[in-house]
Order: sequence, then C-alpha cells, then structure tokens
Amino acid sequence: MLVNAATLDGLRVGFKTTFQDGLKQASTAYLRVATVVPAATKEQKYGWLGKIPSVREWVGARAVQNLQQHDYAIKEKALELTLAVDRDDIETDNLGIYTPLFTEMGMSTGAQWDLMVFSQLKAGFSTNCYDGQFFFDTDHPVLDENGNTVPVANTDGGSGTPWFLLDTTRAIKPILLQKRKDFQFVSMDKPDDQNVFMNKEFIYGADARANTGYGFWQMAWGSKQPLTAANYATARAALSGMKGDYGRPLGIMPNLLVVPPALESAARKILNSEYAAGGETNEWKGTAELLVVPWLA
Repeated sequence: MLVNAATLDGLRVGFKTTFQDGLKQASTAYLRVATVVPAATKEQKYGWLGKIPSVREWVGARAVQNLQQHDYAIKEKALELTLAVDRDDIETDNLGIYTPLFTEMGMSTGAQWDLMVFSQLKAGFSTNCYDGQFFFDTDHPVLDENGNTVPVANTDGGSGTPWFLLDTTRAIKPILLQKRKDFQFVSMDKPDDQNVFMNKEFIYGADARANTGYGFWQMAWGSKQPLTAANYATARAALSGMKGDYGRPLGIMPNLLVVPPALESAARKILNSEYAAGGETNEWKGTAELLVVPWLA
C-alpha cells in the first residue's frame, strides 16, 4: 500500500469509526449510580452539598435557606489511551490485526467511567465526603429536632465483601462523575511527524479530563457484613428512616442493590426468591433492583 496523505486520511477515518463502534459497546452501568456533572474549570467546588432544601409552612416572612458551605471540591484527572501502528504494516497492507485493537480501545475508554464510578463507591469506607467523614461512616453530624449535633450512620461496618443499597431516584445520585472533556479520538499520523520519522509509528489515541466524588451520603448504605435478609432489612430501615437537619424526614426509598459477582447468588435469593430460608414468604422479594458489577470484584 502506498503511504500518502489520502491513504492516511482513509486509515484515520476507519480507525476512528472502529473506535466509536467499540465505544458504543461499552457498559453504561455507572449511570445507574452516578450523576454526570459538566465542569468548566480544573477544580469544581460542591459546597452546596451541605444542605438539602425543604419546604416549610409560610408563616410571617420568607425564611431564606442559605446553603451551608463545605470545602468539598473535585479536581479533574487527565486520562489517555494510545496505540501505535507500524508503518511496515501499512505498506504491506497488514491492517486487519488492528481492527479488534481499535474496537477494544473504544470499549476500554467507554468502560473507564464504570471503573472510576464503582471504584469511588467501593472506596467510600475510607474516603471523605463533603462533611469531612468517610462517605460510609457511623458518625455523620446531623442536627436533631432541638438543633443538637447527633451522629448518624450509613454503614453497619463488617470486614467481608462490600455491598451497597442505594436510592438512585433523586436528582443527585450518590456518586458524582465530573466531566470537563469526554474522550476524543486524536492522532499523530502525518508522514513527517517525529514519531513516524524516528520510530516508523503512526500514533492514535483518546484522551479525556474527568474525576469522581461523592454526593449525599444519606442516599447510600455500604456494608461489609454478610449479605443476609436480616442485614438487608437493617440497611433498608436505616435509609428509609434518614432525616435531615432538625428532624425532617428525607423520604429516602432505596431502590437499587449493588453487589460484586461474588454476592450475586445471595442477592438474588433476597430479591427474587418466593420463600425465605425458613420456608416462610420472602418479604423482601422485588423490593429493589439488582445490579451486579464486575468492577467491584
């Protein structure tokens, strides 16, 4: 094959198309648990996470609900994936070997959001959220009916395989995926590029700018206890009973059980079985959807 501008333009279009085909095949499970937030700056602050606004009876003048400020910010990360095509392979028309590689390149970049979001969820036992506590913690500070600070838990601890019960029906989901730039296909494939001159390689890649963080901890329960009906019931009761400052019920209704593959069987027994372990009717059947996530393995 003659290596000229027309040939290289055709290759670029073909590789990009194959890349985009792979991108379309990538999982989008992260959208079940994460809110995608567009960003215009390298670091974006989320101080408004300190308070969930609530309606009150209008007596007298309006009461302006100032959003409590927290020094919580998400700083972007630069992401990239790069492949090289040997000039000799182009000249000998040996390009079939690259088609699956560019498909895989697209799938890999698309899967990056799943990897980042579920890694962030799993790290919640040891990573701070907006209130300075671990996202999954036993002593999140909340004001009770009298204005006194009391500890509230969204975890029951444990040391086993983690599982998560979430309310993903609200405007803000438990995980934030902050995107400044989505993955874009780029290339260095001019015959006089340095990489071609020095190494006989045409370079193609994709890059993005993004990072993940936490939304409201009140909408997520993380546990490392065994996934049993009793522990599932504990998680549901705790989330459903969540209150904001001054004792206001938040109306949390958990709807999604997220587990790694190792806990799929236990989760299906809780959510799908007609009968419980003792032969009685399984009261938890259909109370949540199940999401099995390989990125949690």
